[in-house]
Amino acid sequence: MIEKSYSLASGTLAAQELGNPETAVVTVVFIHGWLDNSSSFSTVMEELSALYPEGHLVAIDLLGHGLSSHKPQAFYPFHDYIDDLHQVLSKISANRLVLIGHSLGALIASCYSAAFPENVSGLVQIEGHGPLSEAPEQTVSRLRNGVLSRQRHRRKPSRPLESIEDAIKLRSITNHIKPELIAPIVVRGVVNREGIWQWRYDPNLKCDSLYRMSQEHSDAIMASIVCPQLIILGNDGFRHLQHNRYKLADSDLRIERIPGGHHCHLENPIAVSELIFGVVNKI
Repeated sequence: MIEKSYSLASGTLAAQELGNPETAVVTVVFIHGWLDNSSSFSTVMEELSALYPEGHLVAIDLLGHGLSSHKPQAFYPFHDYIDDLHQVLSKISANRLVLIGHSLGALIASCYSAAFPENVSGLVQIEGHGPLSEAPEQTVSRLRNGVLSRQRHRRKPSRPLESIEDAIKLRSITNHIKPELIAPIVVRGVVNREGIWQWRYDPNLKCDSLYRMSQEHSDAIMASIVCPQLIILGNDGFRHLQHNRYKLADSDLRIERIPGGHHCHLENPIAVSELIFGVVNKI
């Protein structure tokens, strides 16, 4: 695994890569979930590399996460990640692209695939399906609550971690996953400054969003995706995804369910890598 960094308009984006973009035909780009980082996909990338050794695999740290820079005095509206992704994809590779997104990463990947269909040859969403949406009558309360959450955040003191083991335990309990499976994300996601362990992620990420699309907006985006699509759900993952309305537009859409929870790709990396390889083989 090679560490790389890419300069964007609003900061430096870190990435972990396997394979040679000069010899590969397809580049597979992995986009992690909220408060995770690129190590979310370390085991999947290793398994996929064994199945597809000639491929180029890239896992990015979204800005504000992992080893990527924080945006100065800024928050992180969802739409900005799509702009960040567009910038970095042009620097990563000129190959055909398959996007793999988990949770927040799935939202970003799906919106990008709709807006730039000419750039995406395949899309895999793990425990996610399109942008989050809500009823229009909730718009004002979301705006109010989002602003108030920023006010609370500015007054809230930061709390150091007791140790890296404590950080792993906290994430294990929060995400309902074994400590050894979440450990790679935590190791990349913490830093020791002057003997004090702290999370690397930007605390501004924890503020509520000010806006969400309506269901009609979300449906229009999903209907604009034309590449082959795969949705991977954990049997014990987010409940709303289990009962979601999955619509087939002009694209190929498959839904696969595997054992595991919201981080099912950490619990079953072999199954997930085989499913991704199936999408790559279609290209």
